[in-house]
Amino acid sequence: MPPRRVMVESSSSRSRAPKSFFWNTYETLTSPDNASVVRSVAVFGASVAFLASPWGDVLLPP
Repeated sequence: MPPRRVMVESSSSRSRAPKSFFWNTYETLTSPDNASVVRSVAVFGASVAFLASPWGDVLLPP
């Protein structure tokens, strides 16, 4: 007689609602793997904003 197969449902096989686009984006940006890239983009954006502002004229020679 063949052995009986018992189906065990694990908690991970339940259907969960898909995560939203914003939640996935937040998780990607806060991931430790992406920290250096996110930091680099933030510094680049801040420096472009500084140079485009009137404060950027401080760096020009007289």
